[in-house]
Amino acid sequence: MQVVLISGLSGSGKSIALNVLEDAGYYCVDNLPAPLLSDLVEHLRLEGHRMAAVAVDMRGGSSIAALPPQLRKLESEGVTLRFVFLDARDDVLIQRFSETRRRHPLATDDVTLGEAIAREREALEMLASLGHHIDTSNLRPNALRACVKEFAALDERAGLTLLFQSFGFKNGIPLDADLVFDVRCLPNPHYDPALRPLTGRDIEVIRFLDAQPEVARMEADLRRFIGDWLPAYIRDNRSYLTVGIGCTGGQHRSVYLAERLAAHFRDSARVLVRHRSLIE
Repeated sequence: MQVVLISGLSGSGKSIALNVLEDAGYYCVDNLPAPLLSDLVEHLRLEGHRMAAVAVDMRGGSSIAALPPQLRKLESEGVTLRFVFLDARDDVLIQRFSETRRRHPLATDDVTLGEAIAREREALEMLASLGHHIDTSNLRPNALRACVKEFAALDERAGLTLLFQSFGFKNGIPLDADLVFDVRCLPNPHYDPALRPLTGRDIEVIRFLDAQPEVARMEADLRRFIGDWLPAYIRDNRSYLTVGIGCTGGQHRSVYLAERLAAHFRDSARVLVRHRSLIE
């Protein structure tokens, strides 16, 4: 049986993720107390369900601490588990709650929204490293839906999932990146009026960057660094490794290099590529 577990901060998009999986045929359960997870999975398995998605978060209170041993138990029983943790910057979460006028589950008359978010982040810190970390701060709903669909569609081969994510520094460094590389020092196609509206996936931009010796050196250095250290991350039993490639706007140089690196490492790991500034 395959189980996708969804957790994360309130306001980070867990409802959107759960709805995507429900549309994809998963049996979905929201706000499940963590101690009940293994019982639920066993019940669904006996009922003949092959795919389930479960949202577990701070609405279940302190019982969230029971989640890690529940996950170990399910894995020992042969359940295929995928865990996605959704996150966002504090200022983004505050804005989302203000726009929807919803109450944060930890907010009270004596606890402000900002304090509630800080408490929730601290309480969930132990879970953030257990699964695939997605920063939704700059993701529109459709972009988040695409990310969740991509995550759920991964094949079930054992091994590390390597995600190359391009981004623009002007929008901030993604919270979910394990490694971050700054490529703003490379020649910028933005200054060519003919290339400015294009992206690093367009052939004209690719030809421009292919012709730059500095770009080739940067790509070779990144290949070597990631290739040298990827086995160490695999030995560390990491399930996911997110590599952030950043340029100024996240449109040309970072997109080009993310695509090139993804193509290079596809034979070494399960590879995903995501362009934070391009997806709508």
